[in-house]
Amino acid sequence: MAKKLVIKVTAGADAPERCSQAFTVAAVAVASGVEVSLWLTGESSWFALPGRAAEFELPHAAPLPELLDSILSGGTITLCTQCAKRREITEKDVLEGVRIAGAQVFVSEAVQNDVQALVY
Repeated sequence: MAKKLVIKVTAGADAPERCSQAFTVAAVAVASGVEVSLWLTGESSWFALPGRAAEFELPHAAPLPELLDSILSGGTITLCTQCAKRREITEKDVLEGVRIAGAQVFVSEAVQNDVQALVY
């Protein structure tokens, strides 16, 4: 059985290279058959909203909407509860397939056996 990868991305347009790296690693892992859970926190929280990924630009990087679609097709994407509340984002606002959950869920995912956690 493949190892699970839990990725927390804290960066958005404020640190585009770090943000793109997190989404790229998550998408490549999904394409490789790895179970992936991507957590959107901090400025990456905005990418849980429809159309926001299309606004992201980084030269020589895969388009963020394509990476997001790839991750949603075979992995899970979670928006941090506190981050959502600070930005007034609710469950009705987010992309289909994105859930909102808190730190206790992140910790329960990250501490399981055969899990690798990465933070960007």
